[in-house]
Amino acid sequence: MKHYFTVLRKYACVEGRASRAEYWNFLLFNYLVSVVLTVIEVSFRTNFIVMTYTVAMVLPSLAVGMRRMHDLGKYGSYALIPIYSQVLACFPGSKAANAYDFIPQVARP
Repeated sequence: MKHYFTVLRKYACVEGRASRAEYWNFLLFNYLVSVVLTVIEVSFRTNFIVMTYTVAMVLPSLAVGMRRMHDLGKYGSYALIPIYSQVLACFPGSKAANAYDFIPQVARP
């Protein structure tokens, strides 16, 4: 959940890098929120809750996708290629500094 709020704080920041954990945890939590909102929407028989949430999440999703591509050393526009970007997002990012940012912070146990 921490990563979800980190992505929302940097909702329009496409500079820098996003770790694998940040990217995938955001997608997972985003999916769970969508499922909960869908259940609420069906129970109240409305049709705007999920649509509003989805539109609100477009910019943060694109930004975190672009930062994830930067972590891999790729151009951010690779995030716009659906299948290829998802496959790339599975690989670990570069441990050294690249053209997009310095070495990312590593979580210590």
